[in-house]
Amino acid sequence: VLDRIPAKDLCGIGRKTARQLELYGIRTCGDLRRFPVAVLKKRFGVIGERLHQMGRGLDDAPVIPAEEAEEVKSVSHSMTLERDIGERKEILKFLLQLSEMVGRRARRYSVRGKTVTLSIRYADFDTWAGRQETLKCHINQGEEIYKAAVAILDTLVLLQPVRLLGVRLSNLMYQSSQLLLFEDERKKAQLVNAMDEVNDRYGNFTVTYGSLLDDEKARDKGSHVISPAWRPEGIHNVDVK
Repeated sequence: VLDRIPAKDLCGIGRKTARQLELYGIRTCGDLRRFPVAVLKKRFGVIGERLHQMGRGLDDAPVIPAEEAEEVKSVSHSMTLERDIGERKEILKFLLQLSEMVGRRARRYSVRGKTVTLSIRYADFDTWAGRQETLKCHINQGEEIYKAAVAILDTLVLLQPVRLLGVRLSNLMYQSSQLLLFEDERKKAQLVNAMDEVNDRYGNFTVTYGSLLDDEKARDKGSHVISPAWRPEGIHNVDVK
């Protein structure tokens, strides 16, 4: 299975590295596994051997029990787009997808955040733009994170087309199982929990927002997702169905 996966989908292989690997004819993990490690080390230095191990599916990182893991400080997802985008409608679509992914991860680990950060990298890949907003209360639902991200976007003047988007939820607290006071809040929480159960069982975005499903191409653009550093075994690729 690993042999057929594109090398660029491995966590840690960015666009530039993938392009350099392609110069050697390395496009899949199988190509990476079979390629002489000595050549990789000569070209990429110490990381060359690491790339070779990644192609073989090997990782010597220690397994840390959940009770010994470091406390989560933030939850984030970044998406490198397949092409530059400049229209607000397209940007909002990706922000909604990222916000839902961040919300699902936060709910999975029973945390809520009070600070939302929006990060943007322009088409030249050298220029960044971003800002954060601290809310009045802690949140972990995609809709709420999305609204905060859009509010931040509206304060920015985009100087170039966008190539990368990132959403982060920080200033976290672990949530209690206390019953929500208001009926509309309880209904919304039940709906989100039901969506999580379906997506956990049948795959990410099996159930999602209708605005993410209005054209086939939009469903394919969210395929290059960088898993956050604190949870590297998390989502690397998302096939929106």
